[in-house]
Amino acid sequence: MKQNPTTNPPLGVTLSEKLAEFAVYSAHAERIDLCLFDTNGKKQIADYSMQCGDDHIHRIELPSIKPGQRYGFRAHGTYDPDRGLWFDPSKLLVDPYVRELDRPFVYDPVLSALGVDTADLVPKAIVTETVRARICKPMLPPGGVIYEVGVKPFTMLHPDVPEEQRGTVAALAHPAVIGHLKRIGVDAVELMPITAWIDERHLPPLGLTNAWGYNPVAFMALDPRLCPGGIRELRETVAALHDAGIGVILDLVFNHTGESDRHGATLSMRGLDNLTYYRHVPGEPGHLVNDTGTGNTVACDHPQVRRLILETLRHFVLHAGVDGFRFDLAPIIGRTATGFEAAGETLTAMISDDVLKDRLLIAEPWDIGPGGYQLGNFPEPFLEWNDRARDDIRRYWRGDQWTTGAFATRLAGSSDIFARNGRQATRSVNFLAAHDGFTLMDLVSHEHKHNEANGEDNRDGHGDNLSWNNGVEGETTDTGILESRRRDVAALLSTLFATKGVIMLTMGDEGGRSQGGNNNAYAQDNGITWLDWWKLDQDLLEHTRALAAIRNRFSVLSDPRFFTGEGDVEWIAASGQPMQVSDWENPGNPVIGMILKTLDRDSEREARLAILFNRSHAEIAFTLPGGSWAELLSDTAWQGALPQRSVCFCLEG
Repeated sequence: MKQNPTTNPPLGVTLSEKLAEFAVYSAHAERIDLCLFDTNGKKQIADYSMQCGDDHIHRIELPSIKPGQRYGFRAHGTYDPDRGLWFDPSKLLVDPYVRELDRPFVYDPVLSALGVDTADLVPKAIVTETVRARICKPMLPPGGVIYEVGVKPFTMLHPDVPEEQRGTVAALAHPAVIGHLKRIGVDAVELMPITAWIDERHLPPLGLTNAWGYNPVAFMALDPRLCPGGIRELRETVAALHDAGIGVILDLVFNHTGESDRHGATLSMRGLDNLTYYRHVPGEPGHLVNDTGTGNTVACDHPQVRRLILETLRHFVLHAGVDGFRFDLAPIIGRTATGFEAAGETLTAMISDDVLKDRLLIAEPWDIGPGGYQLGNFPEPFLEWNDRARDDIRRYWRGDQWTTGAFATRLAGSSDIFARNGRQATRSVNFLAAHDGFTLMDLVSHEHKHNEANGEDNRDGHGDNLSWNNGVEGETTDTGILESRRRDVAALLSTLFATKGVIMLTMGDEGGRSQGGNNNAYAQDNGITWLDWWKLDQDLLEHTRALAAIRNRFSVLSDPRFFTGEGDVEWIAASGQPMQVSDWENPGNPVIGMILKTLDRDSEREARLAILFNRSHAEIAFTLPGGSWAELLSDTAWQGALPQRSVCFCLEG
């Protein structure tokens, strides 16, 4: 049965002048009760048995319901987890369509205990009115700059943000924050999850909490810790960022929920209809598929789940005005019982929906299930996180052999991945660091991860980071080593800004932020992840600003079309001559240059831009062909040599 959210009877709460209709889907519950609570959300004041129709939607209409009313559901039926049935009326359940919650989720073992009432623990859904947002064309231009932001760690220590506003979505609208984003050339911020989540059950005994938010329970409701003003706060922040010319992308998690594995909590979907919302091993309804590594996998191909996903996306566009979305473990959204389908119904519905079809859609194109690596296989117009670019650029700067050709391919937009089926332009999102992994400074300071603070004896997190250290592992006061690390970070930033495709910078990398070598800081809601604005390296900040100006000035750097090799790009050796086979195949070749034909937007003239890379630890003479050249970053005459570990941008004429 295909579902169209614009024509199907509404789910959640629908307010009219005289009535409120509550509606929730369950194909397997025997009965669902609506429970109303007082304004504090602590005392249950009424409960009503809902009527189930042939469409498996349980409904009830009530008079005198006003915005602010707290409510939840209780589902009756068989409790038999081996058959995939988890009905337990002692569990208060959150509406999957809830738009606002009265408190955050807090983990407690009784959330998994049969027959123990959880009304005192579970957040109450709040009836809300809907207010339309001002919707504009997405603000991320081709080849634009995305800035990945964790809302709390980005703003918690900002000295100019009022203390009561720090750590919230509203803080992103502060003039000082916007000024920083504008300074470094950000076109759109990508907000790590801000929807309501719960801690993984192993964290409270360790004294830790989830700091990233990738463990959602309610897809539409914003977490009260990050967005205490609800959808209004997000809407106003989006409007303020739009006024500054900055777009907003939400990082959403549809691949799993915080109800976790068989031993996890019963909070919402599990208690309402586990067999509908989650994927199970064929023939074994008691065995949850775990293609996410979190204990469960959302059944995104089920019509009701597809409807929930689409209505969630529409909600954030229509009521907050966001520019687009990034999808965590995105192949899950395209999975069916037989594997990933790029032309599957859910992905197709997303790109063809009237509200969503012009929004930015970004896939993290891998999960851990069978056939889970799908880089390059998502349908247009999806952009895709490109881990091949991340890894090949890291290998090049680490000094690995045989990497020159791969490095050039990543600079040029990864045509080996994105030119499939005759495509003429890249859909790559190039990044060198993200929330998951080392920061750029840690990448050049640590050969090994240091996740001891996570309480898992440093077993968690990736072991192979393609990283290196300059002199000593970790922190040091040696000025020579520190300068060497700054030089490497500057070269990595320059490389990122020189790549073809959209680029993504993670918060603080523009100023040398460190997490002390922790490459899996998901449970560090503290100074490990909080950005210390006083410690940002001002020279690196200025370097990033200059790179953004260069990227904006020359059209070729933001043009997603692949090079044709017909005069638009020349690959040159240190001699200034075209790269020969021997240059490409030299395993230790330390330098490469590319000369690009481009429009110089400052002069509105055609120009030639040379970008030169020297990964060696020595200065290397380099000859540029043709006329006179000027080095752009320092605005001095080209001196004919590349400094050690550097990238130079030079303009002819």
